[in-house]
Amino acid sequence: MKKLGIGVAGIGRMGRIHAADLVSRCARAGLACVYDADGDRAAALAAQLDVPAAASFDELLERSEAVAIATPTGTHAELSVAAAKAGTPVFCEKPVSLDRAATVATLEAVEAAAVPFQVGFHRRFDPDWVAAAERIAAGELGEVTLFRTSLRDMNPPDPSYLAGSGGFFVDVTVHDLDVARWLVGEVVEVSAHGTASDPAFAELGDIDTAVVVLRFANGALGVIDNSRGARYGYECSTEVMGTLATARIDNPHRHGLEWRTPGAATRDLVHDFEERYPYAYAAELDAFADCVRTGAAPRVTGRDALAAFDLAVAADESWRTGRPVAVNQGVTP
Repeated sequence: MKKLGIGVAGIGRMGRIHAADLVSRCARAGLACVYDADGDRAAALAAQLDVPAAASFDELLERSEAVAIATPTGTHAELSVAAAKAGTPVFCEKPVSLDRAATVATLEAVEAAAVPFQVGFHRRFDPDWVAAAERIAAGELGEVTLFRTSLRDMNPPDPSYLAGSGGFFVDVTVHDLDVARWLVGEVVEVSAHGTASDPAFAELGDIDTAVVVLRFANGALGVIDNSRGARYGYECSTEVMGTLATARIDNPHRHGLEWRTPGAATRDLVHDFEERYPYAYAAELDAFADCVRTGAAPRVTGRDALAAFDLAVAADESWRTGRPVAVNQGVTP
């Protein structure tokens, strides 16, 4: 079957990852075109990957069967609506918007246009998490009692990035919150604590380290710990305890090699999310292509993205007020 031609809008780090995967790693999706507000940058990548560079977003839509939006966050909603109105299926990086009302309006516009719309929560496509999710859903874990997950970056981003990030919980913790809903169920209460070990974060009113406690509707508890600067490497691990078994996902290593010397054993660690998730990023685009081809619902919908966003906002409120925040999930916005 011919690969679905996806145009990539925005060729910052995530856009480049998607473009490279569409050229070399995806099985059912291919790169049709690239677009960026910086025309020279788009032209340079297009030449490198041997695809056309669009002069505008409208031209990108004309040249593509579907579009992947990896532009700055502030443009996600507008471009998603424009693509939907043009009848073009949309893959959009998270978040849809930093404004809830704009997110809801975008989802309503996409749903009215009846085009496939998938949001980029890549962990839902990583082989490790998928295998755990399937066995949990099959009942092999029993009743979930405890959910624990860690997301730790090796090095913090440049402080200039923070202004448009939406804050720590919306930018970082939102991935863990999505996984929590996916593996365990709806969350009814969030309690968050955070600190800024780096003064640069405190000066911007943000944090770089946090612990979040969750209460699920089914009675389970959850604990999330996050860091923007763990220094030792990039780590993303999850553990789900149940009455019959425990699932643990912990694979921060680039290779299987362990090097042993007298009194010590060492293994290498990945440096960032790009190294940790090479298969997940390609798999989510292939899954998106399948949805476009078959009409099946995306594995991660816009409503899933909104639910995770709401939890992240609740975590931010809890951190700022020092009080737990009740969440009424499962209610249509």
